[in-house]
Amino acid sequence: MGKIIYYVASSLDGFIAGKNDDISQFILQGKGVEKYQSDLAKFKTVIMGRRTYEFGFQYGLEPGQPAYPNMEHYIFSNSMEIKNLAESVHIEKITIDKVKEIKANSETNIYLCGGGEFAGWLLENGLIDQLKLKLNPIVLGDGIRIFGNSKNFAKWNLIENESFKDGLQILTYERK
Repeated sequence: MGKIIYYVASSLDGFIAGKNDDISQFILQGKGVEKYQSDLAKFKTVIMGRRTYEFGFQYGLEPGQPAYPNMEHYIFSNSMEIKNLAESVHIEKITIDKVKEIKANSETNIYLCGGGEFAGWLLENGLIDQLKLKLNPIVLGDGIRIFGNSKNFAKWNLIENESFKDGLQILTYERK
């Protein structure tokens, strides 16, 4: 059974995007980003919320197509409807049972590609096993919080810390 790994960029004040979904202040190239891209190649399954999937549309992602060609996609939404889904793209109702089924059947660890609200729901239900935080040396002040509006308490153990010259850090935590 694979782990669900929330691998996400964050500001120092805990935002995964700024106001109006702005990600322009995050470090978008360099050794840390190359490490992240290399790590993504190891996943065969990605889960995400509706807003995260739709966020890709502004960068050329066609509705119904995979954001990551090497991965099976599960988009969790109780309202999304898209005709002509690619074979590797599935829209699922938000249920604990479906997440557990995907986890039980995944050949590899599962990439949780956001977003904040969906990650908060997973956190509240004890379904995130690992957090890989691409900590950017910025303070955004507003935007989308890493765990949305979740008020859930969780303890994590730092198991790895990688630092890069541009100030980016990749911090890996396991849930206690």
